[in-house]
Amino acid sequence: MKIFIATAKLDDIRWAHSHGLVDGVLTTPTLLTAEVHPAGASDLLAAICGLAAFPVAATVGAVNASDVYRDARELAKLSDSIIVQIPFVEDAIEAIRRLSSEGIRVTATLVFNAAQALLAAKAGAGTVCVHIDQIDAQGQDGVETIAGIHRVFQMHGVECDVLAAMPRNAAQFTGCALAGADAIAVSPEVLRALLLHPLTDRGIDQFLTDLSRTHRTRVK
Repeated sequence: MKIFIATAKLDDIRWAHSHGLVDGVLTTPTLLTAEVHPAGASDLLAAICGLAAFPVAATVGAVNASDVYRDARELAKLSDSIIVQIPFVEDAIEAIRRLSSEGIRVTATLVFNAAQALLAAKAGAGTVCVHIDQIDAQGQDGVETIAGIHRVFQMHGVECDVLAAMPRNAAQFTGCALAGADAIAVSPEVLRALLLHPLTDRGIDQFLTDLSRTHRTRVK
C-alpha cells in the first residue's frame, strides 16, 4: 500500500520524503492556491516534482472535454511524475478515455461510490480518488465505501487503484488499509499524528528512566 502526502508545502514534502514515509504527493487547487509562489501553480508543481522521483497528482482546471484534455496535456508536460486528476463528470469522460489511450496517467476524482468507481475505471482511469472525509460529512461511512469499491474491483478483475483520501486519524487510516485501499492520502498533520501513541510516550519515558539508572550504576 502506498502513502501520499496531501499538501503543496515544499517543507512538508521534504520532511516526509527524507523520512521515507511517503510514496507520492496529492495536490488540489485549494492546496496549491494556499501556497504563495511567485511564478504560479505550474512552477510550484514543477518544484514539487523536482523534490523526488515519486508521483505527483495535479488537478485540471476544467470540466468540459476539450478543456480537460488541453489542461491535462499541459500538466503532463511539466514532468513524467505528474498524474492528472480529472473530476468524474459526464463531460469529462471523453477526455479521460482519450488521455489514458495516449499513455497519460489519469486519476478520477469526485468519486463517492462503487458505481461511479466502476464507470471511471471503464472510462480509462488508472486510479479513483475517494475523499472519505466528505463521505463521512454526509453521514455515511467512508471506510465502508472504500471496502465496497475494493470488493467490486476484485470480484470483476478491474485493474484500477483505489486511493482513500483524507482519513482524520489512525483508526480511519487503519480502516482504509484493511478495506483494501491501494493508496491513502493524508495531510501532513495526520501523517505526523500517525507516529504518536500514548503508550509510545510512556514507553519512552520508562526507557529514558532505565537509561538514567543504568548510567548512575556504571558511575558508581
